[in-house]
Amino acid sequence: MTKPAEHTSAGATTAKRGVSSEEHTLTELVEIQRAAFLRDGIPDADTRIDRITRLAALLLDHSDEIAAALTEDYGSRPRELSLAADVAGCMIDLAHQRRGVKEWMGETKYAKFQGLIGYKQSLRHDPLGVVGIMGPWNFPLQLTIVPAGSAFAAGNRVVMRPSSITAKTTDVLAKYAPDYFSIEELAIVTSKHGSGSDFAKLKVDHMFFTGSPEVGASVAQEAAKNLIPVTLELGGKNPAIVDVDADIDKAANMLADARLVNGGQVCLCPDYVFVPEAKLGEFTDKVVARWTEHFPTIFDNDQYTATINQKNFDRIVGLIDDAVQLGAEKRQVIPGGEPLPSAERRKIPPTLLTGVKAGMKIEEDEVFGPVLTVYPYRELSEVISHISSHPHPLTMYWCGDRNDRFEKLADNTRSGSINGNDFAIHLFSGDLPFGGVGRSGMGGYHGKTGFETFSHARAVAFSTLPLTVAEMMSPPFLPKDTKMTDQQLKLFKFFNTRAMKKVRKRLGA
Repeated sequence: MTKPAEHTSAGATTAKRGVSSEEHTLTELVEIQRAAFLRDGIPDADTRIDRITRLAALLLDHSDEIAAALTEDYGSRPRELSLAADVAGCMIDLAHQRRGVKEWMGETKYAKFQGLIGYKQSLRHDPLGVVGIMGPWNFPLQLTIVPAGSAFAAGNRVVMRPSSITAKTTDVLAKYAPDYFSIEELAIVTSKHGSGSDFAKLKVDHMFFTGSPEVGASVAQEAAKNLIPVTLELGGKNPAIVDVDADIDKAANMLADARLVNGGQVCLCPDYVFVPEAKLGEFTDKVVARWTEHFPTIFDNDQYTATINQKNFDRIVGLIDDAVQLGAEKRQVIPGGEPLPSAERRKIPPTLLTGVKAGMKIEEDEVFGPVLTVYPYRELSEVISHISSHPHPLTMYWCGDRNDRFEKLADNTRSGSINGNDFAIHLFSGDLPFGGVGRSGMGGYHGKTGFETFSHARAVAFSTLPLTVAEMMSPPFLPKDTKMTDQQLKLFKFFNTRAMKKVRKRLGA
């Protein structure tokens, strides 16, 4: 194996710089990594931990340049957000992978009683080989680096394609990656290697994609042609529900803030809110007041994240205009005299919509921008009916106590996760998985779940018994074999009948 660059405690390179990924085609990169995987075999725990540590160092050592590149890609994005989300935001899970890898990769023993009589069972957790990771533009590093950390923990090699939309940020990663990794371990793919569609066609051992459901479906179709398993981290219209007893001030402030994270360009942002009918006016007034307080200026405010590109700017403005033309009411926070929305700066003011109805595009489309729709409700059943009649969201927000109403909502809806009283807090623990359900995604990662996503659970069974299953299941079948089978069926029927009676008694049937 090509020796990776060595680092001091500060992450400075002390060895020769590695080969750039751009010196090879996509297919060559996969072939190089697969050959290295087969040559070196399954990596030990220390090798995996070393790779995860170098991955963290790649970001930490160049955090200022990364933040500057993200600002350039967006046109306007707070440095603090970039460092918190795309650098520091990766470290919790990378640290969790380092801590857990030795335990997770160990062989798991089962059937201890059977082992005493000569039948032993265990489960290996083997790496898949070469993993392809495709990232989005909204958090181009967090959403590629974190799954890469999971793939390294599981013992794989990684070919990574960050979004071409955030090209400056991808260039920073591609520039410095050879100082930390051989391309046999980690290869960074840029737009020079082709399109995302080209990447999706690669014959890797697992394809991991984060992005829109529409593109995710295309990636899955391409992977299916080669029978490659996929993990899809997608999005959707995330609902928020304000309970009848909730603190309206707290709920309005949290949801107003959550909607504006990264200019609303987060797959976990609340997309629409259900508020008790009697409190609708109070809630909407407080949301607008919160935005007004936080953004006394927007046009020249470098703390206000711009929409990533003109295409998305036009799409979001179009959703707002369509809703208003069809009867929705619009409230926008536009500081005096500022020309907003501004195509020049790609800035859309915080927008609150009420009166949204079926037939309006925004009622179906994920906004992915600084727009919050608010609906009134009288009974929780109305909320459940609305959510259940739409594709399952990536997450759901509940504002209020964990009470019977919350349990009713959780029992009668589906979502990738549920967050109570705060934004995306299920991410702040290596123990909880992250992923969607239905249209919002398939599969998960973070923590042990990420390790399992990029591992193969390989069953191992050994027998030292004198009688073999092969002998019992192959001809000739003698009268004693028939008698044994009949006795087994009678025994199974007895236990099943007894279990059925117990269940029916509990059900009152």
